[in-house]
Amino acid sequence: MSWLYSIRFHLILALSLCVAGALALWWFITNHEHAWWRWIAVWLVSVNVVTLAYYGIDKLLAMRSAIRIPEIVLHTLGAIGGSPAALLGMWLFRHKTIKTSFRIFFWIIVVLQVSFAIWLLVTML
Repeated sequence: MSWLYSIRFHLILALSLCVAGALALWWFITNHEHAWWRWIAVWLVSVNVVTLAYYGIDKLLAMRSAIRIPEIVLHTLGAIGGSPAALLGMWLFRHKTIKTSFRIFFWIIVVLQVSFAIWLLVTML
């Protein structure tokens, strides 16, 4: 039961930080203009900052043999827009680079995101 609690706790915390960061960026940077591309931009900045922080914290916890952040939380952060920071975190902290199942799932997420972005661009043109 503690494993499920840990997943729920970290998902709620991470998503709350992403939303709070996006709202703060929108409030202070965008002059309160409601344009879809501004919301996407502040969301991507916020989710990537949170994702990089989560990778760094998980690496620190791993080095101290402490209770870790569940992988599903790291994958969720990558899937909701934080894959660039996830890749940077993997490289910068040398974290989650050996576990094959983690890397395969990460690259599946990236391929899906790139495919979706290409589809969006094609349909918008």
